[in-house]
Amino acid sequence: MKLNVKILFVLLLLQCTPGITQEFTIPAISDLPRIDRQSPRPAPTILRNSAFILKLKHHAPMGSGYVIITDHTDDQYMAPLRELAEYRQAKIIQVADLGKIYQKDVLSAVRKQLMDLKPQYVAIAPRLESYRENMLLGMWELLSTLDDDKYLDAYPGVLLASDAKSFAALIQRSIKFQSIAQKQLKPLAISQVPSNQESRSLQKAGILRNVFSTYGLQTPTIAIYTPAADAAPHLSGSQTWNIQMKNKGDFVKKFEPAAAAALADASLVVMHGHGSPGMSCSVDIDGILTRSNNQIVLSGSCFAAAPLKSDFPKMTRIPGGYAVTTRQSFSTRYIDRGATVFFGHMRLSSGFPHLYPVLEKWMQGKSVGESYQQLINSLMDMRGLGPGKFVVTEVAPGQRGIPQNTLLYVIIGDPALVPLQPLEQINNR
Repeated sequence: MKLNVKILFVLLLLQCTPGITQEFTIPAISDLPRIDRQSPRPAPTILRNSAFILKLKHHAPMGSGYVIITDHTDDQYMAPLRELAEYRQAKIIQVADLGKIYQKDVLSAVRKQLMDLKPQYVAIAPRLESYRENMLLGMWELLSTLDDDKYLDAYPGVLLASDAKSFAALIQRSIKFQSIAQKQLKPLAISQVPSNQESRSLQKAGILRNVFSTYGLQTPTIAIYTPAADAAPHLSGSQTWNIQMKNKGDFVKKFEPAAAAALADASLVVMHGHGSPGMSCSVDIDGILTRSNNQIVLSGSCFAAAPLKSDFPKMTRIPGGYAVTTRQSFSTRYIDRGATVFFGHMRLSSGFPHLYPVLEKWMQGKSVGESYQQLINSLMDMRGLGPGKFVVTEVAPGQRGIPQNTLLYVIIGDPALVPLQPLEQINNR
């Protein structure tokens, strides 16, 4: 059976179904199937454990330029964007409201400018209030219609922070950023264990530890156990902290000193588990350290990059059983506290299968924008989506299975920034 568009939604349902025991094993990364639309349907255990990897699809950009698209007008935002434009030799396109980029007249005008400028990189800099689902989907409509095929024709990245001061700081960090060399890379994994039956996020921490060990890198690991996970499996070894929460709904707002020190020292943080606005993998936004070396952060949880205002109906039930409340997103809080690149999702994330290939591209020395473009192109294929099918204007109240949900991954960061120098595996490991 060919892998059809229903499988990603089935995967989310399997992940959210209580009482299904997930076998705790730590497979080698080479044993995980690489999947695209033409692949045979994976076994149910592979789907339940998210134990597969999406094949990414490259598509050459239309040119070599750099373009910034923004609806900012305040000089507190425009001044940093002008600095970035000078640094990247970029052109700035201003629109009245990026939240309405998908409207025909706006789309047509910006498309014409992009076709004239022939960009390789497109930095999307929305106001916080225009950062919404249809803004992102409208950008996919724009960037996929610069030539005759359906794929994104430029490498995108989102520039976003909660206020002007944090935004200016993000731009300065981006301009000054130096790709992290292998010897300086310090990864750390955070996993949530929500029950005795559900251990796939802990499995991903084990996989990451084994992957990074082949590069001679140790991966400190923080595993956060909910009260329902009092008999769940544990990872062993040094630099491993197991945090048992006492009450349902408790999130980590302060780490014990040793774990906090390891987290503060990490340059790369990778998180797996459930999430809601303001929380990722049982870590509350108030638990994000105010001073750390966390330059690159990837969260596989739902709502890690949630907008303050949604174009879609409010969801009443989400993975993990958490409430959807109006809080600052995990992504912007991390940016406010010094991160330079953040990977997350606006709504329901599929986690590891879509997160890991982006991380893998960065480990190969690819840019923020190229990895982002390849992810979205691949997901477009998986969902059978293309121009004219991105923007969602009609949704039934409470509807969960929105096909475009899978395209709502967000990578905050300068699209031309290269997070990591190419990593080389250590012989005989």
